[in-house]
Amino acid sequence: MYRLKTTPKSLPEWRKLARLAAAQNDRYLADELVRDRGRFARFSHRFEHLLLDLSKQPLNVKIEQTLLALAQASGLKGGIEKLFSGAAVNGSEQRAALHSALRTPAKQALRVDGVDLNAQVHRSLNKMARMVKRLHGRQWPGCTGAPLDTLVNIGVGGSDLGPQMACHALAEFAVGSAPNIHFVSCMDGSELARLLPQLNPHRTIFVLASKSFTTADTLANATTARQWLAQGTGRSQQVCLKRHFIGISCNLAAMTEWGIPVAHQLEIWDWVGGRYSLWSAIGFAIAAQIGLSGFRDMLAGAHSMDEHFRGTDFAQNLPVLLALSDIWNSNFHNIESRAVLPYDGRLMHLPAYLQQLEMESNGKGVTQDGKVVGCATAPIVWGAVGPNAQHAFYQLLHQGTRRVACELIAAIDRPASADNPAMAELAEQHRLTLANFLAQSRILAMGDAAAEEATALPHRRYRGGQPCTSLLLDSLNPRSLGQLIALYEHKVFVQSVIWKINPFDQWGVELGKRAAAGILPALQGEPASGGLDSSTVGLLAAMQRK
Repeated sequence: MYRLKTTPKSLPEWRKLARLAAAQNDRYLADELVRDRGRFARFSHRFEHLLLDLSKQPLNVKIEQTLLALAQASGLKGGIEKLFSGAAVNGSEQRAALHSALRTPAKQALRVDGVDLNAQVHRSLNKMARMVKRLHGRQWPGCTGAPLDTLVNIGVGGSDLGPQMACHALAEFAVGSAPNIHFVSCMDGSELARLLPQLNPHRTIFVLASKSFTTADTLANATTARQWLAQGTGRSQQVCLKRHFIGISCNLAAMTEWGIPVAHQLEIWDWVGGRYSLWSAIGFAIAAQIGLSGFRDMLAGAHSMDEHFRGTDFAQNLPVLLALSDIWNSNFHNIESRAVLPYDGRLMHLPAYLQQLEMESNGKGVTQDGKVVGCATAPIVWGAVGPNAQHAFYQLLHQGTRRVACELIAAIDRPASADNPAMAELAEQHRLTLANFLAQSRILAMGDAAAEEATALPHRRYRGGQPCTSLLLDSLNPRSLGQLIALYEHKVFVQSVIWKINPFDQWGVELGKRAAAGILPALQGEPASGGLDSSTVGLLAAMQRK
């Protein structure tokens, strides 16, 4: 394995960084931004159409060099090669983590244990392409003969957050014959209860996405959908399953047993983690919206970031630099949370997507060797669309008592709809959004130093000192979105190597599922498996009385 048999804090580079952090005061960042006119040139980096600006982070050349030395000493170079080669970097489950293989071009063979994984990936992509083509051509009839023109994605976690985020971000790239697309994830049925009365059962197809095909949330929603189809069409549930469901899973046998025909099954593999799976058939809804050509553009963008990450010197490597700045804030300035703030309504679901990607991946407390990590790992990731957030929680960011690292994201080009003469006012709105993007990061980092007029009134003072990262896309399109998502994926991996944790398992999630299964019998009037604490017993009693 790539990991070293040490804890992160045992490295001399870590101790040197701690000394450098201790020498910084609260005014360091604001003072440097005023003093150093060359910060942007020194701490901004570009890859293709993506610009990463770290000049509003509390960095200097010596700190950055020491962070880069920490990455080298942590074995990052070897870790990257292990990741891309198909080694079992997921140590607790003895699996590879080859989401990068999902976006590898067809002509590049990737053999692991004698199996050409790339051939498998492209067989699945080609099958997905045929299914999407049928939907776009209105050549997929439902069980009563009406063409299916509405798609409902049923999933949870990575089978919901990624596809939903991408579909919202790329809505303006929808092909004219794309189905109407909806997403359902909540197991309590509330989302289905609101959605189903608006749909026509004769024309609706459900995509049932579950890696294991045992996830209770997803199967509960799918069962309700199956019953709704039967009631609405007057056909049996078995007939509805054959025409109105697509299954996506590792567990082909379970899909067949549930009643989904093999022709409507798409395969994923155990070397793809759920939160890394939108590049696979789990992204069916994305392909159905923007077409296979657009979906392949998104894959190509991610692949270009893979190549950049794998082949670029760490000093110019965007995922590495983004990860190191986050480690500097989290581990050496004790900043426990990071706000993701897209200045683009199309990216409104990005904060929730990154919450899972980062907190499920790196929310770990032991190293791959089973030792206590001994330092903070994943920060708390949260956020919202920036212009809305300015009227909500920015008050805390500007004048509160907590330090929060901030990540502001914007696209320079305006949305395509702004090119419509009838919607010319959207171009002015876009300029206003970019002005707020620039102003807010400046005030967050500099505080009063950015103000045009100084004031002695305490309630009108701005503390500043909030570390800010700016990410600029030349434009938001399938390729650039692919690059952006892959940038964050690789950032997570870099941090996991330095913290020496496994970012590809999620045993905490599994524990919750098992605990719920043990309590369910008690809600059905049967004894619960195992002893329950008094609080849970009391809550159960209250539920049963109701």
